[in-house]
Amino acid sequence: GRRCRRREGIGRGPVSAKRRETVPPATMSGSHLSKDFFELIKSIGECKSKQEEDKILANEVSVLKQRFTEALSPKKMKEAIVRMMYAEMLGHDAAFGHIHAVNMTQQVNMLSKRVGYLASAVCLHPAHELTTLLVNTMRRDLKSSNHVEVCATLIAIPKLINIETLPALLPPVVALLEHSHEVVRKKAVMALHRFYQLQPACVLELTEKLRRVLCDKDPAVMGASLHILHDAAEADAASQKDLVPSFVSILKQITEHRLPSSFDYHRMPAPWIQIKLLKVLSTLGAADQQAAEGMYEVLYDVLRRADTGINIGYAIIYECVRCITSIYPNIQLLETAANHISRFVSSENHNLKYLGIKALASIVQVNQKYALDHQMLVVECMDDPDETLKRKTLDLLFRMTNASNVIFVVDKLLSHLRGTTDVQFRAGLTERITQLAERYAPDNMWFIATMNDVFELGGDLVRPDVAHNLMRLIAEGSGEDEEADLALRKFAARTYFEKLSKPKIPDILLQVMCWVLGEYGYLCEGVPLMRLLERLCDTVEQQFSLPRTRCWVVCALTKLVAQLGEMPEQVLEVATKYQTSSDVLMAKYCFELEALGENMVATKYQ
Repeated sequence: GRRCRRREGIGRGPVSAKRRETVPPATMSGSHLSKDFFELIKSIGECKSKQEEDKILANEVSVLKQRFTEALSPKKMKEAIVRMMYAEMLGHDAAFGHIHAVNMTQQVNMLSKRVGYLASAVCLHPAHELTTLLVNTMRRDLKSSNHVEVCATLIAIPKLINIETLPALLPPVVALLEHSHEVVRKKAVMALHRFYQLQPACVLELTEKLRRVLCDKDPAVMGASLHILHDAAEADAASQKDLVPSFVSILKQITEHRLPSSFDYHRMPAPWIQIKLLKVLSTLGAADQQAAEGMYEVLYDVLRRADTGINIGYAIIYECVRCITSIYPNIQLLETAANHISRFVSSENHNLKYLGIKALASIVQVNQKYALDHQMLVVECMDDPDETLKRKTLDLLFRMTNASNVIFVVDKLLSHLRGTTDVQFRAGLTERITQLAERYAPDNMWFIATMNDVFELGGDLVRPDVAHNLMRLIAEGSGEDEEADLALRKFAARTYFEKLSKPKIPDILLQVMCWVLGEYGYLCEGVPLMRLLERLCDTVEQQFSLPRTRCWVVCALTKLVAQLGEMPEQVLEVATKYQTSSDVLMAKYCFELEALGENMVATKYQ
């Protein structure tokens, strides 16, 4: 009974009422900041447009500029610097307050010092002239006995350090690797990572110290060291090869839940450390059978334990698959990885599908056969409305294609080319279909039929050299079987004659058709040359995207007239009409066509 009364405040009404009046406002509004400041934040949050926000902040900047010229108390100065940070973060220049932020880092009061370092890190940059004024303050604060003060300094250092100030700050930061507080050691390692990015040579001298950090009793410190060790491995993998057993051992301990539960995320043990370790292992195991063999067992274990059906588990599986495809290959491991990824591709979640497609693409680079079992799942992703996923799937299908499945894949890609209106996607499809047809065509007739479809559907998106290659193939054939080459030319000529009746033909296809019919029109069985000439005369009157396309038609007419041995009246009319064309080349061809006809007449009467 007493417990219930105490919990409900029975018998202590006045005290509870007083607490309800005083404690919550102090907690909710922040007793150390003014009401005016909260009104500013509220008004910014309620803005309906960028213009309205800019107007409020422009007024705030002018007020701050005036306020910094006054003698402010430490409390008011602290608030003014916080307000200056808001203005800077929202895109307004408040450079007049930067020096005050630097000065505040020298305050004895801990809260003021932290605000000073925070403002300096937000508002200044490594090349800023005021950063040099902070070096001595930072050196002094790094040696402080108060770990909070040391942490505030270590947070600011990666944001403000540059090549000139690095030598002054390196020794005190290195000394902090031995600090008694794990949070200080962790932030010291993070600062050293930034030092390494700026000047790798200065940190590589500390190799032994960094390796000892990898064995730190606190997992957070160990996790922080993985970033710098990963960068070092990418720069020189050989120097880190001897650490492979250590990395494998750490990863195994994590997967077996030997780390404190505070590192769990959705019951997944230290997922971010797992992902970083997998990246390190993928770097060290590339093209190294001995190093990779020590990883296979733990990678199996990671795949098995991460398959829990939650997003963070999928992230680990994806990174593990990338690791498996990067290191020296193992057949069983690749098959296991492909089976795990197939569930990604068949998922209803677009993000998982995208990850699955990316992972399969990395598997295909190692060995195509492990992805071919999931070909139908990949093809289905092409029907997804997500444009990003469709483009990534297109790349994967391109990599998965070989001589045995090229017909199936190309048919699917052509159906998507017919259905899509996205110009960029159409361009990608056109390019990929062309490359696959040139690389894996089962026979020349299939190649011609496929390229005709590409020309018709892709139109101007097809490269000119593709048309040239097709014409050369028809002209040269295989060079091995004369009868097969003749059949190919007959097939091409007949196909293109039938296409001439279509009302709208892309210019690049029409150019190919005119060349083929001019060269091999006589091979069209059952089609007299006169009929072919009439069809081309009708074609020359069409509207073309490229003016030079009409020249191709006239060239075809010239060749066919020479084969026929006489100048039909309809062809002569075309030659006469276009002799006055503004296109010099077109006029030249028409004069040549007319001259050919005159020579034929003269020869006939001799």
